[in-house]
Amino acid sequence: MAKTTSLYCRVVEGKDLPAKDMSGSSDPYCVVKVDNEVVARTATVWKSLNPFWGEEYTLRLPRGFRSLAVYVLDEDTIGQDDVIGKVLLSHQQISAEPRGVDSWLSLAPVDPDEEVQGEIHLELWVPKQGHPRVLRCHLIEARDLAPRDLSGTSDPFARVSCCGHTLETAVIKKTRFPHWDEVLEFELAEGELGEAVLSVEVWDWDIVGKNDFLGRVEFPLDTICTDPTKGWFQLLPFPSTTEDHGGQLGALRLAVRLVEDRVLPPHYYQPLIQLLTEPILSPGQPPTDTALAVLEEVTSGESRQDVATKLVKIFLGQGLAVPLLDYLTTHELARTTDPNTLFRANSLASKSVEQFMKVVGLHYLHEVLKPVVNRIFEEKKYVELDPGKMELSRSRRISFKGSLSEAQVRESSLELLKGYLGDIVDAIVGSVEKCPLLMRVAFKQLRRRVEERFPSAQHEEVQYFSISSFLFLRFFAPAVLTPKLFSLREQHADPRTGRTLLLLAKALQSIGNLGLQLGQGKEPWMAPLHAILLPSVTRVKAFLDSLVTVESAEAGEGPLLPVLCQPSATIKEGYLHTRTAGGPALLPRFTFKKRYFWLSSKALTYSKSPERQVRCSIPVPQMRAVERVDEGTFQHPHVMQIVAQDGDGQLHTTYIQCKVLPGQLCHQTVTPGHLALVATGTPSPHRHPQCPPLLGTPSASPVLTSTLLLLPGCGGPPAPPLRLSLAAPGCSRTHGTVALGEWRDPLDPAAAAQTLYGHLRRAGAQLR
Repeated sequence: MAKTTSLYCRVVEGKDLPAKDMSGSSDPYCVVKVDNEVVARTATVWKSLNPFWGEEYTLRLPRGFRSLAVYVLDEDTIGQDDVIGKVLLSHQQISAEPRGVDSWLSLAPVDPDEEVQGEIHLELWVPKQGHPRVLRCHLIEARDLAPRDLSGTSDPFARVSCCGHTLETAVIKKTRFPHWDEVLEFELAEGELGEAVLSVEVWDWDIVGKNDFLGRVEFPLDTICTDPTKGWFQLLPFPSTTEDHGGQLGALRLAVRLVEDRVLPPHYYQPLIQLLTEPILSPGQPPTDTALAVLEEVTSGESRQDVATKLVKIFLGQGLAVPLLDYLTTHELARTTDPNTLFRANSLASKSVEQFMKVVGLHYLHEVLKPVVNRIFEEKKYVELDPGKMELSRSRRISFKGSLSEAQVRESSLELLKGYLGDIVDAIVGSVEKCPLLMRVAFKQLRRRVEERFPSAQHEEVQYFSISSFLFLRFFAPAVLTPKLFSLREQHADPRTGRTLLLLAKALQSIGNLGLQLGQGKEPWMAPLHAILLPSVTRVKAFLDSLVTVESAEAGEGPLLPVLCQPSATIKEGYLHTRTAGGPALLPRFTFKKRYFWLSSKALTYSKSPERQVRCSIPVPQMRAVERVDEGTFQHPHVMQIVAQDGDGQLHTTYIQCKVLPGQLCHQTVTPGHLALVATGTPSPHRHPQCPPLLGTPSASPVLTSTLLLLPGCGGPPAPPLRLSLAAPGCSRTHGTVALGEWRDPLDPAAAAQTLYGHLRRAGAQLR
C-alpha cells in the first residue's frame, strides 16, 4: 500500500498588479513552489496588470509537505525579473477546506530572508568522556542552495552559534552544492544547557555589501547531548516579519485542492472496475441502478472533470472507451427533452467526451491548427470589429497614409479574419483521414443515438450539432482562444494577437452552432462575419458526414492504449544550447552551441535550424540516464547530461543547458529553454552502471526523486511509473519527490480507481 498526496492547483488570474515597466504596465508570470522547490512556471502575459493564465497543475507531493507558494514576477528583457509579490498557503490552510480553496488572495511582499531552499548535511554529537564537555558539529555539505549572485550560483559558508560563541566555515566559491567537511567544536560549561540551542546558518559571502542569508536550522542542546544527530536537514527562513499590505500589490485568484489517498495493489480494485464496466459488458440493468449512474449522481460540479478523466483512462485501459461514451451520452439523451440544450451542461457525459478528445486527439489538434496559429502569432496584425474598442491610431501601422477611418479598419479586419478563418476551416474539413479512428467511431455512435432520440425531420440539424458542439465548441475553439493551454504555443498571446484569436474563436463557435447566434444579442458588430461563415457551415456539415463514415471494426480499440503512445508525434520543440562530450576533460563554457530540438516519445533530435535536413538523433531506447550537472562544471546554470549507449555498447554523453532545473520539470514539459524527457511504456533492460536500481513503487506519474532518471522505451503495455532509490550508490538527491501530473500521464489503473472510490466514499450519506 502506497500513500499518495496530490495537490490540484489552478493559477487563474491576477488583478490590480503594480506597474513595473516604464510603459505603465507589467509582463507578469507566476512561479509555483512547494516547500521552496520550484515545480512549475506559467507563461508570461505581456503588457497587462490584470493577466489571465488559466493554467492547471497536478502536483504529486512528498509526505509532510509544509506549504505551497505562488510568486508573481514581471519579466524583463534586460536584467533580473522584478518580484511583484507572493501568495503562501500552508498545508493546514489547504487541508482545512475539504472542497479546496477557490478565491482571490492578496499578494504579500517578498522578503529575501524568507526565501530559502535546500538542505544541509550535519553530524552533531557530544563525547561521553572528557572534561569539559565538547560539542562537535561536523558540517559535511549542503545542496540545492538558493542562487544569490548574478551568475546563478552563490559563495556559501556556514556560521554556527552555541552558548554565546560563533564559528564559521570556509567560503566555497561559485556553487550551490558546497562541500565543507569541517568539524567545529564548542566547549559546554556545566549547567549551561537549559533551553540553549545550537544554531546553524548558511550565508552567501559578498565582497561588496552585506552577505545574503541562505537558510538556518536549530537544535536543542539537551537533545544533542543525549542522542547524537546525523542527517540531511531542510534549511528554514527567519521567522516572518511581513506586514499585511492590504492588497496594495494586487491579488491572485487560485483554486487549490488537496487529495490524500492510500493506493492499494491493483487487484484490490478489480471488484470496483468490474462494477463500473458491468453495464458496458452486460447491458440490461436499469439505468439508475448501475455503478456509473451512482457515480454520476454523487459527483459534484467541481470534481466532475477529475472523475471524467479517471473514467476515460480506466476504460481506455480496458479497451472500452467508445462504449463508455456511448453509455453516458445515451443516458444524457434520455434526460434531454429540448434538443437545443443538448450537451450544453457540464455533465459527466460532456466532460468525458471532452477529456477523451484531449487524450486521443491532441496530436490531431496540433496537426490541424498549429500552422495557422503560428502564423497569427508571427504576423501580429491589428484586428478589431467592435467600434467601442477600435484604436484608430494603431491603424497607422496598416497604412502609411495616416490614420484610417472606422470603416476602413473594419474592412481590413474582415479581410484578415476571412483569411485566417478560411485557412482554419480548410485545415479542419481536410483532416478527415488525420482524425484518430477512435474519435471517428465515437462520433459515429453518438450521431446514431441522436437520430434515434430525435428522429423527426425538424430535428435534422441536431445530428450535426451533437458532434460539432464537442468538436468545435469544446476542442477547436478553446484551442484557438488559448493555444498555450493546449501546448500549441509556449507563451500566451500578447493583447493584439489575443484579440485576433478571440474573434476567431467566436467565429468557430458560431460554425459549431451551425451559423446561429452570430451578430445577435450583445455583439451586433459580429454580424458582418455572418456572410463569410455561411459557406463554411455547409462545408463543415459535409466534413461531419465524412467523419462518421467509418467502420467500427477499423478502430481496433484494444486494452493497450495505442493512442497514448504515438511514437512519431513531436511533443515539444525549440532552441536549446548543447555540447557533446569529447573526452574526459571538462568542456569550456563557450563550446555550447545553439541547436533546434525536437522531442518525441521515439527520440531526441536536433539540428542547426528547423529547416536543416541534416539532424542528429538520440533514440529513447538507447538512453540510460538523465543527470543534473553542478553549475561549477561549466559555469552555466541548469545544465544536464544525457547518457546514451550505442549499438557497440559505448556510452556517449550530451550536455544540454535548460532554462530551469531538469528535476523541477514535468516529464512532458519542454520549451525553447528547458527540457525533460518522456517516460512511458516498458523499462529499458539496460542502464548506466552507476545508476541506482529501480524500485517497484507505483505512482501516478514518473517522478524524479534523484539526479538520475531512467528512461524506458515506448511500446508494449504501460508499465508502472518508475522511482529511484535515494540511498543507492551513485544517487545524490537534490530535490524532493514533487512531480507534475496531467491528463496525458500514462495510465495507473490503481490510482485512478482509488480516486473514483474516494468520490464514492465521500458521498456515503447520499449513497445510503
